[in-house]
Amino acid sequence: MTLVLPGDRIASIEEYEAGRDTFDDGDAVRSLVVGSRDIDPSNRVANIERSKKIGVPDPGDIIVGTVAAVMSVMFAVTIQYVNGKRTKSSVECICSTRNIRKKNVTLVNDVVELRIVSHLNGTIHAAMDDPSLGVILTRCVKCGGSVVPVRDIIKCIECSWIDERKLSRKFGKPDFPVLG
Repeated sequence: MTLVLPGDRIASIEEYEAGRDTFDDGDAVRSLVVGSRDIDPSNRVANIERSKKIGVPDPGDIIVGTVAAVMSVMFAVTIQYVNGKRTKSSVECICSTRNIRKKNVTLVNDVVELRIVSHLNGTIHAAMDDPSLGVILTRCVKCGGSVVPVRDIIKCIECSWIDERKLSRKFGKPDFPVLG
């Protein structure tokens, strides 16, 4: 297994296409990252297997994180789990809320589960378009108390405040250690 560095020539563009973690410089397929060469002769694609995985999720990955900011049509999430594995990279993603008809889809410090849909212009985009995705842990916005789901809303068990969220089917039943 030969170690390749960013910019190293992997293959000729006449023989192979640029694949995962590679780029086409017009003459050759070159490495984007440190890793080992992975040539797929049947599909004629040159890839690089990273020597160290980073905490940036790929499209299709399921992430769990804490809402860091809420804006009018989107919110930002600090990613803490990728496909059930803890990550320490603290990267953020954004999730659009344009098509969700709720007053409060989520609030700051809610724990949410999302699906990564794309990487566009240096930003990781996520969605909560499945019933299993959405808020999985939250507190009362008024008193900070515990809440319980009542159909499609939440109700505080201490002050009886009622609020809306886009709840996941897993609401109140996280399958990971509680985030700190």
